[in-house]
Amino acid sequence: MTDTPCTIAPRDHAQLLAQMLPALRQFRGKTMVVKYGGNAMTDPALQQAFAEDIVLLQLAGIQPVVVHGGGPQIESALQRVGKQGQFIQGMRVTDAETMQIVQWVLAGEVQADIVGRIQQAGGRAVGLTGRDGGLIRAQKLRLVDQNDATLTHDVGQVGDITAIDTSIILTLQSAGLVPVVSPVGFGAHNESYNINADVVAAGLAVALQAEKLLMLSNIPGVLDKQGQLLTELTPQRIDALVADGTISGGMLPKIAGALDAAKAGVNAVHIIDGRAPHTMLLEVLSGQAHGTMIRAQ
Repeated sequence: MTDTPCTIAPRDHAQLLAQMLPALRQFRGKTMVVKYGGNAMTDPALQQAFAEDIVLLQLAGIQPVVVHGGGPQIESALQRVGKQGQFIQGMRVTDAETMQIVQWVLAGEVQADIVGRIQQAGGRAVGLTGRDGGLIRAQKLRLVDQNDATLTHDVGQVGDITAIDTSIILTLQSAGLVPVVSPVGFGAHNESYNINADVVAAGLAVALQAEKLLMLSNIPGVLDKQGQLLTELTPQRIDALVADGTISGGMLPKIAGALDAAKAGVNAVHIIDGRAPHTMLLEVLSGQAHGTMIRAQ
């Protein structure tokens, strides 16, 4: 934890803690899946704040599970070997060479850094990919064109989740460890698949019957065409926003995953601003809504 001197009076401290009590009662012992990405992963101050938040949540009796992305880091690694990243409908086109780089960056670089920061903040974390313990089984993604359902796009070794075995996650949680998951799955013939981290986070939230799914983003939430925050989205509103182009690119899999989780019974699904320190903690403990909440209906 940081050693920054505290300027809050003791009485105000006590009042803040008292205000958190309802949330602590509600979420104690519950699983919370956090998709970690965007600026929160590249800004040192935000990286530290995120790690501290995860540790504080665990100390409060909440069981966080972190699913991380790594888009900027993968892009940088691709450029170093002379490759240009390509995306179709928010999905990274992944040939065999790109798949090797994805695995190296996610599990060997990004995941290790997150685990280290959580432990530096006083927690205990373990990194794993979807291959470990048979966590995430996948098949090749059939990406249907968003404008013409008769067309599909070949995006290479990009996976569509077919099954999730949560036993390794539950084992780690029972040992007091924070699982940090890289979004790589395995296929029927031991092939590796690059899976969108938002999709993995949503799938794990459903499989673990999580109380909350929090998706950290580079924006305050979902914005309309005028740049105004949309605090709630229903399936009908989402369809309209996709149709008029308001939701596009990398936001498509994020919204789809969030909506699937909400429909499958995850009690609270929020897309929140990862650029502000401790936004995740405010969302969980303040009792106030932040970002965009995805509703099942």
